Amino acid sequence: MENGYQTPIMPVKVVMPQLGESIAEGTVLKWLKKEGERVEKDEPLLEVSTDKIDSEIPSPASGILSKIIVPEGGVVQVGKEMALIESSGEQVTAKPPPLESVPPQAGVPQPEKPFVEKLTEFKPESKGREPRHYYSPVVRNIAQKEGISLEELEQIQGSGLGGRVTKEDLLKYIEVRAQKKKAEAEKEVIPSLVEPVIKTPEKPPVTPTPRVTLEKGDVLIPLTPMRKAIAEHMVRSVHTSPHVTAVVEVDMTSIVKFREKIKEQFLQKEGVNLTYLPFIIKATVGALKAYPMVNSSWSDEGIILHKDIRIGIAVALEDGLLVPVIKAADEKSILGLAREVEDLARRARERKLTPADVEKGTFSITNTGMYGTLFATPIIHQPQAAILGVGAIVKRPVVLENEAIAIRSMMYLSLSFDHRIIDGIIAAQFIDKVKQNLETMDLTTLELL
Repeated sequence: MENGYQTPIMPVKVVMPQLGESIAEGTVLKWLKKEGERVEKDEPLLEVSTDKIDSEIPSPASGILSKIIVPEGGVVQVGKEMALIESSGEQVTAKPPPLESVPPQAGVPQPEKPFVEKLTEFKPESKGREPRHYYSPVVRNIAQKEGISLEELEQIQGSGLGGRVTKEDLLKYIEVRAQKKKAEAEKEVIPSLVEPVIKTPEKPPVTPTPRVTLEKGDVLIPLTPMRKAIAEHMVRSVHTSPHVTAVVEVDMTSIVKFREKIKEQFLQKEGVNLTYLPFIIKATVGALKAYPMVNSSWSDEGIILHKDIRIGIAVALEDGLLVPVIKAADEKSILGLAREVEDLARRARERKLTPADVEKGTFSITNTGMYGTLFATPIIHQPQAAILGVGAIVKRPVVLENEAIAIRSMMYLSLSFDHRIIDGIIAAQFIDKVKQNLETMDLTTLELL
């Protein structure tokens, strides 16, 4: 009890949780309960989609769902109310009135508002009106320190999701603004100087979508939040980094024979299907250790070499694609990788991945070969340096070193890489190392059974 008094039971607020370090908002996909229905604490209450993952949100309390504030399809920012639950059980102790509601007393100094609250308001520069867009605390903090008003901030073209202004957008804007001021000052001192042309960074040009008239029998499929997020990520990746693709051909005959020999015993003993992907991940990890530049990310301050090897594996769903991440992939055996691949793929299809399962990957692998594709040129999963595409394993005649012709199980590997980070020779050496690791893998020491 605070301040010696209690109030009747108050509704419990259901707020949008922080589903990942870079998540600012989500879209309500489905309410699992209707207004007036009872819900138990920790029982799934609704499904929310973000630009990274779909998640079930549990109820924070037991009681009656009295009001749904954000309907299905609505977008809600992190920390904002989505619903109210008339809680049954414990009483909620009243909290002291907020400082702002206490009338100021003459001669008594009033406590200053928290700094974050000041940043949210933007009142001195915005003349009291509310922001039209959401700005992260980092962006608001920088804007406050640099004296950038809300009106000025809203003029910046953002490169984030839905046109949101990111930290990088704001820092580039500040840099360009400083250059302009410097150029204007130099022009005043030396009028004969030609004014330099300084252009504000803009978002990549967007090709207008041609209007298509629905004809008889055509069906319009509405875009899901996941499909919108995938589309934006793909376009942004292509505009962000110069993509180049290298392709090699791998003789997988030894691995194919080995897998065929033990896969049934492996399934019976471990309860896990042994696919080719764990072998490919193992070979890729060895190549990443040999060429660490491929296990890196681009930043404006420089290239970030990642110490840990975290492999993202693309998992196809009915309505899109998710890339769950195998953490510490270099510490796992073929058996460990097989278990984790199956676990992540299963939970992805069952919509049971957590935000942590899809974050902080350093390199990605996509296996289009399982659908018969010989090879593809995948798009990089930003901000990673590269992605490996795995093609189908196909039997065909091959000329061996002794010029004999034999039927071998062959597979194409394609490496799409960011040419800002990786030069062609490094990319060629890396993918050739993956090839060597697969063709010379010592299968007798794997101890899978």
